[in-house]
Amino acid sequence: MIAEYAKLDEIPFDFNRKRLSVVVWHDDGCLLITKGEAQSIFGICKTVMIDGSPQPFDASRRTLAAETFQKLSADGFRTLGVAVRKVDKQDTYPLAVERDMTLAGFAAFLDPPKEGTLSVLEALKRNGVSVVIMTGDNQHVTKKIAHDVGLKTDLIVSCDEVDTMDDAALAYQAEHGAIFTRVSPEQKNRVILALKARGRVVGYIGDGINDAPSLHTADVGISVMNGVEVAKDAAKIILLEKDLAVLNDGIIEGRRCFANIMKYIVMGTSSNFGNMFSMAAASLFLPFLPMLPTQILLNNFLYDVSQISIPSDNVDPTLLQRPKRWHIAFIRQFMIIIGPISSIYDFLTFGVLLWAFHGSANAPLFHTGWFVESLATQTLVVFVIRTAGNPLKSRPSRALLVAVFATVAVAAALPYTALSKLLQLTPLPLSLLGAIAFLAVTYLLLVQAVKSWFYRRHPFCDGGRCSPWWRRQTTAPSLSEQRRWSVQRVREFEPPLVNLTHTIYRPHR
Repeated sequence: MIAEYAKLDEIPFDFNRKRLSVVVWHDDGCLLITKGEAQSIFGICKTVMIDGSPQPFDASRRTLAAETFQKLSADGFRTLGVAVRKVDKQDTYPLAVERDMTLAGFAAFLDPPKEGTLSVLEALKRNGVSVVIMTGDNQHVTKKIAHDVGLKTDLIVSCDEVDTMDDAALAYQAEHGAIFTRVSPEQKNRVILALKARGRVVGYIGDGINDAPSLHTADVGISVMNGVEVAKDAAKIILLEKDLAVLNDGIIEGRRCFANIMKYIVMGTSSNFGNMFSMAAASLFLPFLPMLPTQILLNNFLYDVSQISIPSDNVDPTLLQRPKRWHIAFIRQFMIIIGPISSIYDFLTFGVLLWAFHGSANAPLFHTGWFVESLATQTLVVFVIRTAGNPLKSRPSRALLVAVFATVAVAAALPYTALSKLLQLTPLPLSLLGAIAFLAVTYLLLVQAVKSWFYRRHPFCDGGRCSPWWRRQTTAPSLSEQRRWSVQRVREFEPPLVNLTHTIYRPHR
């Protein structure tokens, strides 16, 4: 019975010995019990327990023990060796006491893969996430688990092989589907740093003490709620459920949020850039302000209200299949090319107001006409800008549809309400409303045409390199430029990697 034993001392586990020892007191005296990696236990054993009595641990018995260990591992059992030895009672026990021990047997734990792991791994692959397994388990059990979940097991790299590789070779092996077995925390760190040096975005999943360094080193450390405290402290994200499906859902949701944020940014920068030109140009020839301050504030308020629903908008599947990066150059180029189009239509509106409706002699009419046209064009254009493809084939969310059309309706109706005097707006003739509607429709068509051209000329828009057409070189690049472009291509096109060892199956310690 365990209650009959009293613990006297402990020699803690470390990743060089790969074993742990405790000294316990029993009526028969002090007993040293050691457990750990089977190969490590074999190395300190001189005898083996057979039918209750110790026998020499000779070459034939070592071979039989190794075969037993391999068979258990190949069947998916995580197997620990256990050895014992009687020792004298003393205050402390050094590492040297782990010698001349008797192999007592194996402790085997069966922890089959979770159901649905294969489908989640396939979903991660479709979404541009490569999977790398790094584990302290031996190659036999790791190969069995990897095979059961559908991963390729053609390339198994052991800890000894890791020590013989440089960082470039490690990164190459990881990028080509290698499975790293019996690796220490330091070796895991080397693999992560090698991948980061290649421009990869590395996410690491772990829940044990030995995972803490890697969780800190990775771009995104991910632990689970029932992990040890040091692992959760080192992680940037803690999953409430120990399930890879949650991770995949989180990746997709993150890409959806990023895509919707980009919609708002490119819309806001391009429309504000165009409005700045329109306001400045109109001030040069008009005898009054193009739009009153209260009207400008109301215009901006209604515009922002219409965009509140963008976070709920649908996102094209192509934007969810690969990770995207933040590029200020893309926003700048989009603003410079799309922004002036709104200014062109503002100038057309000015011409209609001044020449067709004599707006120069009727400031309220000019203010109201530009107020309605400006708000209609800069809100409706979200249906064009929100997708890289055909807006008729990309369905926006119901909330966005309601918000945008409600805003346009409010802008068109305000001049006919009691608030018109307070806002200094005036009712518009139906002919002017028709002209504004015509301008808005043609504006959307022109933006769609220019946007399609822009995406064809800028492969960066889909996550590629940002190189505007007027800066593209026609001569062969130098060697240094080739290196720089190669690194940039890796950073922007290739998918991230993530270690999944402790999520596919739970570790036993």
